[in-house]
Order: sequence, then C-alpha cells, then structure tokens
Amino acid sequence: MFCSLFFFVLGPSWAADTAPAQNRGALFKVQQGTHTLYLFGTIHVGSKDFYPLEPRLSRLLKQAPVLALEIDPLGDPQKLARAVQQHGLTNKGVAGMTPAWRQRLDRLLRQYNIEPESVATMKPWLLASLLTVSEFAAQGYEASLAVDAHLSKQAHAAGQKIVELESADSQMALFDKMTPAEQMMFLQEAITGIEDKEQANQAREIADAWRNADVAALDALALKAEQDDTFSGRFVQQVLLEGRNPALADSMVKLMARENNSVAAIGVLHLVGKTSVPELLRKRGLMVERIY
Repeated sequence: MFCSLFFFVLGPSWAADTAPAQNRGALFKVQQGTHTLYLFGTIHVGSKDFYPLEPRLSRLLKQAPVLALEIDPLGDPQKLARAVQQHGLTNKGVAGMTPAWRQRLDRLLRQYNIEPESVATMKPWLLASLLTVSEFAAQGYEASLAVDAHLSKQAHAAGQKIVELESADSQMALFDKMTPAEQMMFLQEAITGIEDKEQANQAREIADAWRNADVAALDALALKAEQDDTFSGRFVQQVLLEGRNPALADSMVKLMARENNSVAAIGVLHLVGKTSVPELLRKRGLMVERIY
C-alpha cells in the first residue's frame, strides 16, 4: 500500500534552527504573462531538522502577497470539527470487522497507546489515517511539525494573507465516498502495511526525499504510486492525487491572474509524476521551471 501522507494537521508547528538551511521538497517557478507564482512541495508531517527552510524560499515566502495552502491548519477549528463529524464518525465504528482483524487492530492501538474508546466512533478510513499518523510519529515524524503548519504559523504571525485551495470538508468527503466494504479494505491494508514494516520504510523514503529535495527519489515515489495495485494505492493515485490535481491547477491559474509572486504550498506528491500539477500547468501553456 502506498502512503499518501494525506493527513489532517490538527496543531501548529514550532521549529528551532537545528540544522543548516538547505533545499527541501520541490520548488517550481510558474509564469504566465507578467505574473509569476512559486509552487512549493510540502509534507504533512515534520521533524525538527526540517527547519529552517532555505534562504531563497524564505525570502519568497516573506515577500509573497499571498500564501496559498490546501487548507490552513490554523484556520477555523470548527470547520474541521464539522467535517470530521460529517464524514469521519459513525455510531457503527468498525462494525463488521472479523475477530481476527479486530485482534490485529487492538494490538496496534495498544502499541500506539490509543484507548479503544477514543476511536470507537471513527469510520474505518479515519481510523486508518490515525494509525498511519501514529506510525509516522513512531518513526520520528510528527503532525505538529508539519511543513504546512510551519508555513501557516509564519504567515499568520506576519499578517500575511492566506488562501485555502481546498477545504477540510472537500478532502474528507473524498474518503467518505468509499463504500463501507472499501473503507474496511482501506483499514485492513493500513494495518498490514504497519505490521510488515512497509509503512515504516515508506515513512523514511518520503521524509528523506523531501528533506534532501531529492529529485530522483521523488520521481521514484511518483512511479511507485502509479504502479501500486492495492486498493489503497489505487485510491491514493486516482482519487487523492489525479482526482484533485486538475482543480488545484485551476486554482493556481486563478491565483496568478489576481496576484503576482505569490507562493502556493501543497503536498509534494502533487508536484511529481505524469499527471502532476506542474505538468497540467505546462499543458495549459504556462511556463514552468523546476528550481529544485
């Protein structure tokens, strides 16, 4: 199962200058006429050594009239709560899970010190996401240190305008479109991926590729996602990436028409591969340059 790193960032980021600034993720320069947009690839978890971000990007962020994010992690918490309530919770919980799978789930909940009562009303897709976040945390990558949250915190502190390209409701609704059987398969594949250490390996691969702005490694991750034939892998590729990229590209074009030199920061997996946002923008006639 290929991990999407499609997590909902629930808290702000803090970061100390614990490492020399170097290129992180991926950075693109997009031009149409006299207007320019900088497109930065983020990761939805983080580590202290991700920061500070490199000086060139820091300058672009500081000078940008607008910071565009998928959703603002420091935005209205009530919107997130309503989206979770509508799309992520049910009084059925994981009803229908066989005793054998329930035993495997309970073992992971104990491993991550999660009280079963606290997740009893979660739909299988949301529980799978929580397990994935917990496994990334076990590998040293925290949602509270997510790059999106770090950028949001800086922008709020500077009084910078933040534009949301999507919403928590629209993101969670994608998961909620899965049938109950599909959601159960999504959860079971998450459990299996954690048990066989695949999730841990992917956590390191994704984080290392982002940490080092490793073009070859990011391209390899994109290819891996495209070739993953598990249910979860197809869902990530077809729904979470290919399904969202056209609307994200539309939003970039609209933002460029209104503003000049803005920065749009979205998950790095949206910026690599044959159906990526940069490729869609190129097909629309915009000039796209990969800086790193």
